[in-house]
Amino acid sequence: MRNKKIPEPWLSFFLEIDEQVSEKIELECLGGFVITQIYGLARTTADVDVISVNPKSQSDFLFEIAGEGSILHQKHKVYLDWVGVAQLPENYDERLTEVFQDTFKYISFFALDPYDIALAKIERNIQRDRDDVKYLAATIPFDLEILKARYETELRPILGNPNREDLTLKLWVEAIEEERAKN
Repeated sequence: MRNKKIPEPWLSFFLEIDEQVSEKIELECLGGFVITQIYGLARTTADVDVISVNPKSQSDFLFEIAGEGSILHQKHKVYLDWVGVAQLPENYDERLTEVFQDTFKYISFFALDPYDIALAKIERNIQRDRDDVKYLAATIPFDLEILKARYETELRPILGNPNREDLTLKLWVEAIEEERAKN
């Protein structure tokens, strides 16, 4: 994962957040923003999915100034979105990568590993999630054994309905293998 130039309106949005905070804040991110801005998927997204804010004491303030419906959201048409329901692999935090390093004075962004992004989508599994996983699998490209092993050891034990997600993973792997066979 390399540092990329931040396009508008994101750059102006983040600069305004950075101007309004007065201490270092780390945001752990996943989802469409990471997939489009870091991995290059050509689709639009209006939010940055945030799973953690450090220090936690800044979370309320950050979402107040930059969350959905905030003045910054109205101005830039993008916003920070708190993701509280996604199941994440146990050790995802050990694989976070800082992106946009040295761009802002106070805010720092950490992106989930692409395998962890994919696995965070397994329970919801809507068409956009499947498309994102297929894109990541082709772009990275995924080692399917790593994907399956991480699912088995770090995610499956904490899922509410692992039998359903077992099937979802099986179907994802089959779709990725089909796509690879075409190329």
